[in-house]
Amino acid sequence: MNWHARLIAPAQELDSAPLLRREFRLEEGHGALTRATLTLTAQGVVEAWLNGRPVSEDLLTPGWSAYEWRLRYASYDVTDLVDETSVLGIALGRGWFGGRLGWTGGEAWYGDGLGAFAQLELEFADGTTQLVVTDEKWSAGPSEILANDLYDGETIDARRRDDSWKRPGFAGDGWAGVRTVEFDDSRLTPYIGPAVTRWAALAVQEITTSPSGATLVDFGQNLVGWIKVRVQGPAGTEVVIRHAEVLEHGELGVRPLRSAKATDRYILSGGVDEFEPTFTFHGFRYAEITGWPGELRAEDLTAVAIGSELTRIGEFHTSDPLLNQFHENVVWGMRGNFVDVPTDCPQRDERLGWTGDIAAFAPTAAFLYDVDAFLSDWLVDLDLEQKHNDGIVGFVIPDVLKYMPHPADFGKPDSTAIWSDAAVWVPWDLYQAYGDTAVMERQFESMASHVRRVKSLLSPSGVWDGNFQFGDWLDPDAPPEDPAKAKADKGVVATACAYWSAKIVSDTAGVLGRSAEQAEFAAHAEALREAFDREYVNGGIVKSDCTTVYALAIVFGLLSGADEAVAGDRLAELAAEAGYRISTGFAGTPFIADALTRTGHTDVAYRLLLEKECPSWLYPVTMGATTVWERWDSMLPDGTINPGEMTSFNHYALGAVADWMHRVVGGLSALEPGYARVLVAPQPGGGLTEAATSLETPHGRVSVRWSIDGEGVFTVEAELPEGVDGILRLPSGEERPIGAGRVTASAELPAAVGVR
Repeated sequence: MNWHARLIAPAQELDSAPLLRREFRLEEGHGALTRATLTLTAQGVVEAWLNGRPVSEDLLTPGWSAYEWRLRYASYDVTDLVDETSVLGIALGRGWFGGRLGWTGGEAWYGDGLGAFAQLELEFADGTTQLVVTDEKWSAGPSEILANDLYDGETIDARRRDDSWKRPGFAGDGWAGVRTVEFDDSRLTPYIGPAVTRWAALAVQEITTSPSGATLVDFGQNLVGWIKVRVQGPAGTEVVIRHAEVLEHGELGVRPLRSAKATDRYILSGGVDEFEPTFTFHGFRYAEITGWPGELRAEDLTAVAIGSELTRIGEFHTSDPLLNQFHENVVWGMRGNFVDVPTDCPQRDERLGWTGDIAAFAPTAAFLYDVDAFLSDWLVDLDLEQKHNDGIVGFVIPDVLKYMPHPADFGKPDSTAIWSDAAVWVPWDLYQAYGDTAVMERQFESMASHVRRVKSLLSPSGVWDGNFQFGDWLDPDAPPEDPAKAKADKGVVATACAYWSAKIVSDTAGVLGRSAEQAEFAAHAEALREAFDREYVNGGIVKSDCTTVYALAIVFGLLSGADEAVAGDRLAELAAEAGYRISTGFAGTPFIADALTRTGHTDVAYRLLLEKECPSWLYPVTMGATTVWERWDSMLPDGTINPGEMTSFNHYALGAVADWMHRVVGGLSALEPGYARVLVAPQPGGGLTEAATSLETPHGRVSVRWSIDGEGVFTVEAELPEGVDGILRLPSGEERPIGAGRVTASAELPAAVGVR
């Protein structure tokens, strides 16, 4: 694309978020206007209007990317918004480029060059094109947005509102010129992924008074976004809204926010005011309202949930209400953390694209929503960061941590298992889910580079045990102040992951027809398997003898048949010794249920899944959770918040078990990438009497529904789209081929499957 625009900013310091405008007339003599296209981006975030009408409902444009090398732009058809005389107006916020990022208190890590960039192309009937671009001809002025930050919130003074700046003939009192900002337009690239939008609105469920006398509002659901307000009161009145995810002792539980203020302030005009703080977002269920004039009514407040625009494709439901609520918590946790990048949490002074979280969760995400474009966009940034970091895949993408003081307890920055393995696991998971090799073709060099980097870090014994590892992060037995102090040996975890990544890259090379790389990585994977067996396995017992090491060794296929049987029995034994409470952290949790199922202990997997005592997947549900927590005990049974400095009530990683639920409980999995062939194989258990699962695959909708009647008869019904076939496997192990259309089968259940 030929760029004529410049990045612009106000020529003089303003006391508010800048407004930028340009008035223009359509050129005459070219016939009718046939098309108008606006291309828009910023160092910061922008919203734009043409003649007072918004050009889009998109939010936080252009989002967060690896700004050093890649700045995305959005393009809009604005033909219907253009008049003979028009005004293009832009509001500029700090966003990720200029606002706070990370827990060190720093801001504007990418530089101080906040600015907007717009190019409007007007096409006429005779083929002529007129350009209106950001340049020195624009003017800038103050806005009603006195402060804006993603972590801290937004302050809006309604007394300063005057929308006449968006329309022709504006006098421009208090406005001045603009300056151009140094800018490399070769970084400009179109979005691959979707924009951020509003996706839900929630009404107030309850208004209460806390023990201290504060007014508290409960929306009934932990969400990510903001509160839209309608209020009238004396001019100059300040209404303050502070957000949090939970209550503690009846008061707003703000300690988990750490330094994030998560507070919006509204100064009233004296008339009826509406406020919507679109240059920030919060993770919250509750809000504390102070300064409200008169009686606060439920209809005065609406919670607006925002996130990247994603299409729901997977559904899951069972006969167990608690399990259904847990699954709904997984969905809400994902939506709240998929705000342009896949973040760890949406509320505290962090909200970073931690690679370990999405490495664990990608299969679940790819089933629940179509995330192909969303994660493909993020993977482009991963590749860029990696290329500029000697092949190292950082802890977060985009890697803003490289600008911050490196935490001493994180060791020297280098590749680390699970987190850096996202470079391999995520594209492979996307291929498995959607059957499109394009993502692997784009990412192959990144995938290979990661595995080669890890190979350079191996010890002389052939295992990966020499540099910093998160290991089985947030093992429930680790002390609150030391989440890395896990039972699982870090070398065992890292070497298992190194093997799995090498095997995936070999398989990827095979799919892409890259025979030399296929052989290279197959040999490397085999060497890692041999080293793992030699250094860590003794008769099926894996070093550190805990649930996570067995889960990884079994699911990744590191053990011989005899050793795998021993390991499976030991895993089931350890689960029983723990009272069927969870004993795994980030490394083991995504895989433990599959490891048990693979080794004939599906009944134990069900007991883990349905356990309600802490730590367990259902314990937070019994405590009223509406999203997945960061820690198994983010809230203690007595209602107090975990004493650790780091805890969040919206962290999707530990919800990765939903992938097993879809495949094993629901009975729907892929026999070929993209569900070109499917396996219908429900494995009932845990006293469940029914389950229903469906998925909009690239080939059409696949659905599975099963039930158990009072006589113990199991009935399964499946429906496949045209062009898709597969296998139906009953709980007894009996199999038969199935084709497109609807199929039903019934059978007596094995006696081991109980019904409650």
